[in-house]
Amino acid sequence: MGYPDTFTGFCVDGPKSWNKFHKVELKPKPFGDDDIDVQIEACSICSSDLHTITGGWGEYAGPLCVGHEVVGKAVKVGKHVSGIEVGDRVGVGAQVWSCLECDLCKDRNENYCPRLVDTYNAQYEDGSQAHGGLASHIRAHAYFTFRIPDELETDAAAPLLCAGITTYSPLVRAGVGPGKRVGVVGVGGLGHLGLQWAAALGAETYALTHSPSKVRDCEALGARGVILTTEDGWNEPWKAKFDFVLNCADATDKFDMSTYLSIVKPTGDFHMVGIPDKPLPQMSAGLFAGGAPKLTGSHLGNRQEMEALLKLAAEKGVRPWVEKMPISAESCGKAVEMQRDNKFRYRCTLTSFDEAFGRAE
Repeated sequence: MGYPDTFTGFCVDGPKSWNKFHKVELKPKPFGDDDIDVQIEACSICSSDLHTITGGWGEYAGPLCVGHEVVGKAVKVGKHVSGIEVGDRVGVGAQVWSCLECDLCKDRNENYCPRLVDTYNAQYEDGSQAHGGLASHIRAHAYFTFRIPDELETDAAAPLLCAGITTYSPLVRAGVGPGKRVGVVGVGGLGHLGLQWAAALGAETYALTHSPSKVRDCEALGARGVILTTEDGWNEPWKAKFDFVLNCADATDKFDMSTYLSIVKPTGDFHMVGIPDKPLPQMSAGLFAGGAPKLTGSHLGNRQEMEALLKLAAEKGVRPWVEKMPISAESCGKAVEMQRDNKFRYRCTLTSFDEAFGRAE
């Protein structure tokens, strides 16, 4: 068949063959008056993709097409859509639908809607499947489709749709700005953006990393200083010094949480956006009573934050550091393997979608 009745995507069949991709014909949800079809030009690899396809976040039934950092061209626009026209360059992140009617949605918390639909490995209320961005096209509600500013390059804009909003939203909701001291734990796909956002927002920003090789990168990304967490007693000079700590590492199950929480000011946040496969270490109530830190977390952000993020990135020069690979079954497998092994500095964007899928008629 082909577009618009079907899309084509690179899929895996299950956790046992998580790095073996092959082309599959995908059936999208019925096109609605509020929907937009995007012919994809670039899609970045996210650790969420890896956690999903390996089964770390639960079992799934394939074939599964992942990818939720998507940039492309709007090729079909529903009659109720305003602000986006056919031909516009747009992005889609890790959410493609919510009810927009519940109290959370009306309070600009649509990213916590109990009926939300994730971009992939999810089902719409009519039973249709949502398919990800390692594909020819993606279909999403207009509320979760964003115009990309001209100043942002396509390959660099893609990671902003998930990694960008995941790190930006908690910072602005915490009031991060001038006069605040922020620590960013884990300088990878998430953390290298968290450093840039915190600095762009005017905070005194520090990187916390176990990798001495990343010190220069951290400084280039806007860190005033770099704290090496492999050094004995690294936390001692920093006890109760940080207003906000953004944890972007997904190995938190291995952390000595008492050490990390000790650097947070009373009522300050140690905020989780890196999500490990395994549970957090056991913690006693006394750990929180002693210094009054808060352990918090978040998921994505709202539409207003995404629009503000894209504007700030365009104006302040915030850019993901990306390595590009032309999309194919082989390169999808290679990309997720390299993601597992932390080989990218600091994001991989798959490109050349026209060569893999051809253009819509």
